[in-house]
Amino acid sequence: MLGIVTAGIAPGLALLSYFYLKDQYGSEPFSIVFKTFISGALLVFPIMFIQYVLDKENVMQGLFYEPFITMGLLEEFFKWFILFYTIYQHVSFDEPYDGIVYGASVSLGFATVENIFYLFANGLEYAVGRALLPVSSHALFGVIMGYYLGKGKFSLESKWKWLWLSLVVPVMLHGSYNYILITLEDWLNLMIPFMIFLWYVGLKKVKKARLMSTKHFEDNLLFEKPFISGK
Repeated sequence: MLGIVTAGIAPGLALLSYFYLKDQYGSEPFSIVFKTFISGALLVFPIMFIQYVLDKENVMQGLFYEPFITMGLLEEFFKWFILFYTIYQHVSFDEPYDGIVYGASVSLGFATVENIFYLFANGLEYAVGRALLPVSSHALFGVIMGYYLGKGKFSLESKWKWLWLSLVVPVMLHGSYNYILITLEDWLNLMIPFMIFLWYVGLKKVKKARLMSTKHFEDNLLFEKPFISGK
């Protein structure tokens, strides 16, 4: 049991640590990141219940609805909802890169609990595959969501466009991941290039968010200098 729990938690914590330590302008308060992680973990239970009801009632089932709506949209919307209503206006969200940290945190909280449940049901031999595919993909969906939330918060214009993209882009990527996994017999042949693409996009967003944070702090420093110097 301990081995399964450890294997279920380890990849999520490793990925969260990676994105957390990439924050170059002061790490986010651990307590806020932890609460966001736990919020994502708790999301598993209502989402599993809703998905169970939809499946039993045969609602929104099919080649499109299941991967994109009952899985992709449902899961990403709840993550987005938590980020927008608990983190977006929080005082700790004070630079664009913070969106990456909080987006990864809520997604990896969800992925970690989901991963533990899967390993209990199917066995420890799936731990490596789960770490490389579902856990990593959830992390990257969260990174991309957080990137657009950060861009929306600190942009002077088109805020609602970025907020809209912060939901739509992860939903489409998540749906595409599920579609490959559920509908294709030779899914691995397409999943490998898809994951390479997802990592490329995610790491590119990380780099862009770091550059936006650098500009954000430089602009703030220039604004504060006249007041500091007494001019």
